[in-house]
Amino acid sequence: MTKKYFGTDGIRGKVGTGLMSPEKVLKLGWAVGRVLASHENGTSRSNRVVIGKDTRISGYMFESALEAGLSAAGVDVELLGPMPTPGIAYLTRTLRASAGIVISASHNPYYDNGLKFFSPQGKKLDDELEHEIESVFESEMEIAESASLGKAHRMVDAQGRYIEACKASIPINVRLKGLKIVMDCSNGATYDIAPKVFTELGAKVIAIGDEPDGLNINFECGSTYPDHLVTRVKVEGADLGIAFDGDGDRVLMVDNQGEVVDGDELLYIIARSRLSAGEDVGGVVGTLMTNLGMELAIKDLGLNFARSKVGDRYVLETLNENDWTIGGESSGHIICLDRTTTGDGIVSALQVLAYLVTENVSLHEAKSGMKKFPQLMINVPLQGSADPMQSSAVQQSVAQAETRLAGRGRVLLRPSGTEPLIRVMVEGEDELLVTQLANDIAAQVEQAAQAA
Repeated sequence: MTKKYFGTDGIRGKVGTGLMSPEKVLKLGWAVGRVLASHENGTSRSNRVVIGKDTRISGYMFESALEAGLSAAGVDVELLGPMPTPGIAYLTRTLRASAGIVISASHNPYYDNGLKFFSPQGKKLDDELEHEIESVFESEMEIAESASLGKAHRMVDAQGRYIEACKASIPINVRLKGLKIVMDCSNGATYDIAPKVFTELGAKVIAIGDEPDGLNINFECGSTYPDHLVTRVKVEGADLGIAFDGDGDRVLMVDNQGEVVDGDELLYIIARSRLSAGEDVGGVVGTLMTNLGMELAIKDLGLNFARSKVGDRYVLETLNENDWTIGGESSGHIICLDRTTTGDGIVSALQVLAYLVTENVSLHEAKSGMKKFPQLMINVPLQGSADPMQSSAVQQSVAQAETRLAGRGRVLLRPSGTEPLIRVMVEGEDELLVTQLANDIAAQVEQAAQAA
């Protein structure tokens, strides 16, 4: 059954439009509260939902709206304030809350916002529960009796709890003393927490993108724009750079030579670290966008490899199906189920750094075992509801590209799950050919989109 409102990562949109208006978010909060109450044994007062947010200015508005909606459903609220998404997942689980809600649009600009939901286990909600929330949302809103309305509390030690959990994800004897790190916090949810985590472990941290003003989240900074980080790593003579996205569930790195290290390479290093520590890995999950070089490198380690659809929920599904623990996306959304329940930029970065320190190697050396195939992705904006991928001209262009790659590359077209875009990806051994083919296909997609 197709979901009407939930996407692959919750709900997201431009502030003031669609579901991302205060009145709709209030009713969503109420719907979530009603569904949770129906699943609880005992009184509605036993229900408690934690709410956290990133640094967007609209977070204040939506926080208040959710609080009102949940209270109207008879559910208590614990307000965490600005927190990375994985921190909210962690506290949802450890506080034994009925659910966790994150107010964030991840890597999107400040004028977008969204809602992500976590189960009591700190995992994304399953499809059945999302369908149920959608059904209740479309019903008439009924307010709980006055004596049963929910209360709201603000948690003062949320940051400290999560900081300790991050530090506990690596061995107690690992110190980062001597490491000089430039850290780009994307003016987002990690701006205060991430520098503290790495500093407390002994690293010298030079923080940038750590002055959020509500409008500058993800603006020419963070994991989606690593240019400034590359420059700063070189200027500072740092050992490496770390870049998070706006809500802190993704991470990319920069090595001491100024080369960007993406999620595929980081996942490869984490797999190596687990094998080096004698841990049972079994296999690694990537996505349809994962570089072919990473797949080959993982198999060279003697591990199995599987691809899921793009999106962390699909990575997680494939991990659970295979009973594996590590997987992720090229974008830097990495899941280490042996350390946490969801993608966590800080925890993922710590796994990499712990390996570098333990093995006494640089980030540049650690990634050297993986040779990436040239890969180019072009985002083509959509202008209507028609699907350009159904165009015969687009399909013919793809078929011709696959013939020219002759089995030594891949072509992938897919709609974005969060933005009105078609992503065109071409991968192969010959960079010039890859570029030519990607541009040819993208041009056909653009023409088909305009014609529609």
